[in-house]
Amino acid sequence: MKKYILALAGIIVVVGTIGGIKFLQIRTMMSMKPPSMSETVTAFRVERHDWESVLTAVGSLSAVQGVMVSAELAGKITAIPLEPGSMVQKGDLLVQQDVSAEQAQLRSADATLELARVNFERAKKLLHEETYSRADYDNSEAQLKQADAQVDNIRSAIAKKTIRAPFAGALGIRLVNLGQMLSAGDAIITLQSLDPVFANFSLPQQHLGALSTGLEVRIETDALPGAVRKGTVTAINPQVDENTRNVMVQATVGNPDLLLRPGMFVTVSVVLPERRSVLVIPATAVLNAPYSDSVFIIEQASGTDDGKGGTVARQQFVRLGVRQGDFVAVESGLNEGDTLVSTGAFKLRNGQPVTIDNTLEPRFHAEPAPEDR
Repeated sequence: MKKYILALAGIIVVVGTIGGIKFLQIRTMMSMKPPSMSETVTAFRVERHDWESVLTAVGSLSAVQGVMVSAELAGKITAIPLEPGSMVQKGDLLVQQDVSAEQAQLRSADATLELARVNFERAKKLLHEETYSRADYDNSEAQLKQADAQVDNIRSAIAKKTIRAPFAGALGIRLVNLGQMLSAGDAIITLQSLDPVFANFSLPQQHLGALSTGLEVRIETDALPGAVRKGTVTAINPQVDENTRNVMVQATVGNPDLLLRPGMFVTVSVVLPERRSVLVIPATAVLNAPYSDSVFIIEQASGTDDGKGGTVARQQFVRLGVRQGDFVAVESGLNEGDTLVSTGAFKLRNGQPVTIDNTLEPRFHAEPAPEDR
């Protein structure tokens, strides 16, 4: 029994010794910092650019002239010469209603007008010869005017049933058919003038002092990727909206190819006269986060001053401004001449060694074209 106890004690001593050694090894390894691996990145020197000042907003397009063509009088449709979706000129016939009754009434009214004119001429001659009373002459003149007014009334009814384009523009989809009986006010077809078009948008009231008619605007829409249309501010609402404290602005934009359509959602940029100097960096250098945006500045590591090695990346929080092309303006956090990581910042941590290699650095453009991508 004594031998078993001694053997068990020996095993415990051996296991304890081995466990203690392993514990010391693990604690030593945990206290040691892992070797930092240098990451290869591209670098960009913070520059100062002269940028134009712009005010951006979202808006929608509307036609300079747009209307739903409707029937003014009741009547049956006898002809529809219009082509849905086609372009028409002012005065082109769109829909013809039945005017047979009005034409018959017009012939009768024309005969009555001619008789009244003959009687009036005879009365005027007799009055001049002093063989006709003044009262009979006035009665003949009134009958002539009444007959003339009746003719004009019938011709007006015929004109209202002969529905023509009130202005040049593009037709929509017709809502009526041949032989259909129309009531007064029934919709027939939409007509929109497409060149030019209005761009309506709102801006905060604090920008009201910088706005004026004649300023250049640029219009972009996802319906025409990469295309920028230019126009001018033509109207500013004199009243500020009480609920939003925004002022409504209207710009007129040329549309010779008719690709811009009323109702489109657009992004509007109002170009202000003054330009401003800003610090710019590539948008790829920015790490976006909910708490703040940041970049990595490249600095010499402590104890090195030869400028050839020992560079590390230091995370710097920044406040960003407007964006233009591949660049973004920096309001605070950087100085002109600072060198920062332009690509590869997502794989860095604060204080990590970096190696600069600009052989594959992308080209950044303030106004990139599709071929730059």
